[in-house]
Formats: sequence, C-alpha cells, structure tokens
Amino acid sequence: MPPFDMRLVQRGARLRRSPFFEAEQRYGPRGYTVYNHTLFPINFDDFEAEYWHLLEHVTLWDVAVERNIEVTGPDGFRFAQLLTCRDLSQCAVGQGKYVLITAPDGGILNDPVMLRLDEDRFWFALADSDVLFYAKGLAARANMDVEIRELDVAPLQIQGPKSKDVVRELFGPAVLDLKYYWFTRTDVDGIPVIVTRTGWTSEVGYEVYLLDSMRGTDLWERIMEAGRPYEIRPTGPSDIRRVEGGIFNWGADFDYHDNPYEMGLERLVDLEMEADFMGKEALRRISQEGVSRRIVGVELEGEPLDFNAVKWPVRIDGSEVGRITSALWSPRLRKNIGYAWVPVEYSGLGTGLLAETAAGPRRATVSRMPFVDPLKAIPRS
Repeated sequence: MPPFDMRLVQRGARLRRSPFFEAEQRYGPRGYTVYNHTLFPINFDDFEAEYWHLLEHVTLWDVAVERNIEVTGPDGFRFAQLLTCRDLSQCAVGQGKYVLITAPDGGILNDPVMLRLDEDRFWFALADSDVLFYAKGLAARANMDVEIRELDVAPLQIQGPKSKDVVRELFGPAVLDLKYYWFTRTDVDGIPVIVTRTGWTSEVGYEVYLLDSMRGTDLWERIMEAGRPYEIRPTGPSDIRRVEGGIFNWGADFDYHDNPYEMGLERLVDLEMEADFMGKEALRRISQEGVSRRIVGVELEGEPLDFNAVKWPVRIDGSEVGRITSALWSPRLRKNIGYAWVPVEYSGLGTGLLAETAAGPRRATVSRMPFVDPLKAIPRS
C-alpha cells in the first residue's frame, strides 16, 4: 500500500494560525507542523539551502508558536522564581535569561527565554508544552497573589550575519547597542514591538515581538522590505545549525523525564540562593549523588543522513544502551552529527557506539559539543 498522505491530516479552527500566516503564504511555505497548538512553517526552500542562507545572509522566521505566558502581580517575582531553578535576582529589568522550568522531581518541564519587564512582571516564551496549566495549578497551590495568562504577542526571528543591518534599517542605529539577551520596547511605522538580542540559531540575531496581533502582515512585509538589500528570505527552523551549535529541542532531545545535571545544564541551577523553587531538594540530592546517564554529542560515519524522524537505538556489544534524539548531516563539517542519551560509563569522549539509523547500522563516536563555535562567540558578536 502507498504511504499515508499527510495532506489528509485534519485541520481546523482549534489549530491556531500566527498573525504572520497570511503574509507568509506569498512566499511559498512548503510545509507546516503543529507546535503549541499553532501552525508552524517548517521550510520555504530546501533545508540545506536555508541553512547556507542563514550562515551567509539573513533570514526571517515565524516563531509565533513560542507562546508567551505572563506572570505579574504583587507576588510576581516570588512566583516566577518558584517556576525556575535559575536565580532571577540576577536578572535586571530589561534583561532576558534562558531558564529551565523544573518539576518537583527536578525534571525539566520547559526551557523558555524569560524576559523581565518590571520588578514583578515576567514573560516566558515557551517551547512546545502546556506550561500555562502547570503554572496556574502551581499558583493555586502556592496561594500567591499573582496573575498568570497567555499573551497575545507573536515573535519573529531575524537571524544571520546581516541581521544587524536589517534591524538598523528598521529601528535605527541605537538598536545595535542592545547587549546579548537584553531587549527594548519600540515601534516601526506605528507597529508596537519588543526587540530582543536573542535567537535559536547560534548565529547573530534578534527577535521581534509583535504586540498588536492585527498588524502581523504589516510587520512581516516591513521587515522583508528592510531586508531586501541584504537578501533576506523567510525560512523555517534550521535544525542543522542548532545541532551544530549545541542547542537542544525540548520534546525531541529532552523532556520532563530529564534533569539539568543529565543535560550538562547545571550552570542554570542555583542551589545556594535563599529563595525556593520547584525541584530544589530533588536537584540538591541529584547534585550530591550524581547521575547515571547523560546526553552527549556524537559523530556518525558514512554517507549523509536525513534528519531522523524517530529516536534511533544505540548499542554497545549488541546491547541497547541508549537512543539518538537528533542526527543529521552538517554540510560544512562534512559529517553526520547529533545527540545521544547514554549511560555515564559510555559518555567519555571517543567512546565507540553503534547506531541503528534509518539507513542501517552506523558506527558513532562520542564527541565534543557544540560542534561549531564552542564558546558561543558568534551570537554574542
């Protein structure tokens, strides 16, 4: 029988469309997925062509699927801190942080970028999970004076080496003074936005949060107009570049079963702060006892692999010991790279593994990650 035609998958009003959906139709999206209950364009061209364009020019990416929840009220700071294991007292108003939202057992429920808009007002731009409901339940249990709601805001990403040129055209030269992970509130042609010095590409980039959802087409076309001299193109997410850069994808590479120490993200855990957060005691115990498994970078031998659609088993001496979560071909490294979960005893650099890929068994080797720009100098530049 022929494979199922995915075009027959039901659509409907329960799947939300971003404010940019109508505008991006003019540029020929090739496919969509569903992320946070919202249609998400995955590409407008060949994936490798989009990757090279990101590296050499500038791209526009609809990330309105990053649904934002706002925490505000008299107990806004206390509650925001209860959500995350990172010390928020070290985050100034006007600054953002990459944070982990942790469960009572230390598992990671989400890994958003958080913006601090005021002393007691925080935004969390969420990966694909229903943290809004968790936060509402936690607030009810904590008995705090706090309001939690999903915002009608929609981010876009302008990413690539020429992104600075585009945002300068849009917002003036002062926007280039934004430091990495800081933001400013401004407008373009009367369209209200927040501009952040962030992105999910490991390249130089900015995110532009649309604050008036009725102006989605206006903002999209205004950015395309400003970027035309710099060869801007709309794209989907570049999994090639994010894997090269050591960026994990919640739901694919990790989820609530996994904790920060297994992920190598212990720098985001502050057990010494006085404030409480969910999972604090569990993470303290894990930090003392150590972990039994880790996620590691791997290089896989052989011909180019297509990006995996399922997790591939990893074996040693014929026994399955773990899974590969993301793997693909890096065009500039000329090798297959990815991430694998393995027991600690097999996590050392140079450890040999056998991966059961869609293209058959491939020898794999534990390697350093990020695979490109290990000091993360490019996005800070």
